[in-house]
Amino acid sequence: MSNPQQLRYSKEHEWLTAAEDGVSTVGITEHAANALGDVVFVDLPAVGSTVTAGETCGELESTKSVSDLYSPVSGEVTEVNEDVVADPSLVNSAPFEGGWLFKVRVTDEPADLLTADEYDAHTAG
Repeated sequence: MSNPQQLRYSKEHEWLTAAEDGVSTVGITEHAANALGDVVFVDLPAVGSTVTAGETCGELESTKSVSDLYSPVSGEVTEVNEDVVADPSLVNSAPFEGGWLFKVRVTDEPADLLTADEYDAHTAG
């Protein structure tokens, strides 16, 4: 599995794009999607709500379990991926493309986000 080099990663298995006009896109990694199994439901933060880095902001339900979704950054949610709400399997089939979860206007980015190589090392064990 190859994680895109241009993204940053959290230890909780979320990815984050570089901010474009102050807004970053958030999703879960392929590693997390594979560990979850078939995702059948997503509960995402509401547009206009505030998320806090490292805190729960939603849930992903799979045929195996329910897992918390953590925000890798703090900020205001500007958009949710309605396609993934309608078809949660996109999280599994395209975690880095069509399976993104939400966009956030970043107010604070923690220093402990990982590069792709650091995330690969984090998940290697």
